[in-house]
This record gives sequence, C-alpha cells and structure tokens, in this order.
Amino acid sequence: MIWALVIGLLVGAVAKFLMPGKDPGGIFVTILIGIAGSMLANWIGLAAGWYQQDQAPGFVASVLGAIILLWGYRTLIGGKSRTV
Repeated sequence: MIWALVIGLLVGAVAKFLMPGKDPGGIFVTILIGIAGSMLANWIGLAAGWYQQDQAPGFVASVLGAIILLWGYRTLIGGKSRTV
C-alpha cells in the first residue's frame, strides 16, 4: 500500500512536471492522479493486448495515463472559478 502511494506520487509529479501550468489540488491529488493514471494505463494495455492480466503497466505508460487524467482534471476542475 505504501509502495503504491510512493509510485503514485512519483508518477503524478512527473506528469505535472511534463504538463506545466497551474494545477488545482496538492500532494494528495497528485498521488491520486498518479495511481489512477497507472490504473488507466493498465486498463488500456489490457484492452489493446499489450499486457496480460497479471502484468502491471510500466512507468512511462503510467505517466502517460496520468497526463491524460491530469488534462481531464484541469479541463473539468481547473476551469471553474471559485468564489469564497
């Protein structure tokens, strides 16, 4: 579990580094985007036949999945103005 959080943080941080700009959310959102990006990469890889059921996606595929999710997150959440 802790290993997944560390990898999620690394994947999310690399995705945010490769996609510069203002990001809504902090470290927890970065971890969640990294973990979800890895899950997305696994799902796409299984559907495309690149991975078997017991294989995990690689780091690069996980980062690409996180970039896709980060783009979607910025589009949905980042575009909304917040009033306090």
